[in-house]
Amino acid sequence: MAMKVKAVDKLGKRLFEGGVQLVLLACAVFSLSTLVLVFYFLLSNSLPFFEKVTPGEFLTGDYWNPFSENPSYGVLPLLTGTFLVSLIAGIIAIPIGLGCSIYIAEIAPLKVKNILKPVIEVIAGIPSVVLGLFAVIVLADWVQRIFDPFSKLNALLAGLILAVMMIPIQVSIAEEAMNSVPRSLREASYALGATKWETIRHVVLPASLSGLIASVVLALGRAIGETMAVTMAAGNAAQVTSNPLFPVLTMPASLAIEIPEAVVGSTPYQALFAVGLLLFMITFAVNMIADIILTRFKEGYD
Repeated sequence: MAMKVKAVDKLGKRLFEGGVQLVLLACAVFSLSTLVLVFYFLLSNSLPFFEKVTPGEFLTGDYWNPFSENPSYGVLPLLTGTFLVSLIAGIIAIPIGLGCSIYIAEIAPLKVKNILKPVIEVIAGIPSVVLGLFAVIVLADWVQRIFDPFSKLNALLAGLILAVMMIPIQVSIAEEAMNSVPRSLREASYALGATKWETIRHVVLPASLSGLIASVVLALGRAIGETMAVTMAAGNAAQVTSNPLFPVLTMPASLAIEIPEAVVGSTPYQALFAVGLLLFMITFAVNMIADIILTRFKEGYD
């Protein structure tokens, strides 16, 4: 009788484990299918546009005005605007994020760490529209008084608020990377007479370099794809410029602003899908690069 009960228990466990595996497989297939369907949706709506405008003209054209009497579909102003804002955000956020992550992971007392980590998580959860309002109402006046920009809304303002959004992402991943460095490496460094700062500089940072790079790449990916805050702060003028005090139009902002105006099936509508396809490919590539870097980092300590 006991043998039969054990056999039934084993069968039940196997059925349960098999069911869990099927559910997890279904979740994975659903996620992958969603990604493929989004790509197909963007591609199928973009292909008719590329029958009218070549990819070369689309990528190198320096004028974007899809709704004028003589429409122009050069995406270069949107590309330069996107990368200019992301570059400004990166220049501001990367050193601050790195400093914060070093302090939390290596220096801060436990009580301070327990306060800072939730605060950073709260900042990461603030809706982008709220940060956009903060940029327009508060930061815009500061930028105007200090830099006297061409326009109150400009690439610098958008970059500043994007930096605020990037820092929590970078800090979370970078701190995890530094915490993953084996304690034995630190102890060996201290045993050789190194100070805490020397250990951080010569042991912890080099050992966690892949994770630190991945944190930067993922944060930049967030910056490239951000829509609402940038739409509110960047000024939304489609122009090729390297001046951070000029207004710019990014790819996500262009989609948010112009899709409601486009007639379904029209050339401007198809052009916006082409912009969406390009943005999808850029963000996908950025995230894949970060994932590869993180995978190599984790393999280094397996």
